[in-house]
Amino acid sequence: MHEDATRFLSQPVEAQPGSPLRVAVYSRIAEAIRNNLLTPGSMVPTETDLGTDMKVSRTVVREALMLLEEDGLIRARRGVGRFVSDTLPRIGIERIRPFEEVLGGPGQHLEIKRVLRERQPASEFVAPGLGVEPGAECWLWESVLIRDGEAIAHLQENISARPISIGKASPAALEIEDDGGTTLLAALNSRFGRVMGPGECQISLSQVGPTRAKLLDLRASDPVLVLTQYVKYASRPFYLAKCLIAARAGHLSVMQSLQS
Repeated sequence: MHEDATRFLSQPVEAQPGSPLRVAVYSRIAEAIRNNLLTPGSMVPTETDLGTDMKVSRTVVREALMLLEEDGLIRARRGVGRFVSDTLPRIGIERIRPFEEVLGGPGQHLEIKRVLRERQPASEFVAPGLGVEPGAECWLWESVLIRDGEAIAHLQENISARPISIGKASPAALEIEDDGGTTLLAALNSRFGRVMGPGECQISLSQVGPTRAKLLDLRASDPVLVLTQYVKYASRPFYLAKCLIAARAGHLSVMQSLQS
């Protein structure tokens, strides 16, 4: 193991209030992997060595390593040891990016299947996210994201239909051309550049429900991860998306850093 990795892992580990020590150990090793101190494909130190360096019990280390393996950061070879994964889980929702970028990856074919594109009155849920009154007209783009032939997510995207000024252009109603092959956010980025932000993504767990279950080839009671994304432009609410992600989509990660 490189000296920088040894030095980093040997720093004192302390659990945060209400959080078990294994989570702090997990975070320390994960940060070493993300910062390339433990490089892809390299062997992870043994439970005993990590426990000695981090001054925690072997049991705590074993639990942390199990979590790292579940999250795809390391892999185990029976009778050999544990290794940093050659390809780390995709980093997705820490930046404002179209969902085809979040859920796609190298060597994977991701298709956007448009289900609906229409103007409709903003609902009580949609209106605050767009900064309009309920009933005001907005655009809805509804899509299914298909990766390597499997439907993995259902996406609803909304923007206001009212006139708006992007950049130096005069205020005008947004008419975004739909070629059927991209999400609304990708189409906006293509036309105006990546000018939007900041944003917020709320994460929850729900059941897919009967209508969306048919689109994703799931049972109505199957669980889905729900990502609700609010994005501003010029400090005002502008774009709202809700993405239901099926379990078959695999890992979805958030980059984090320790704050002093």
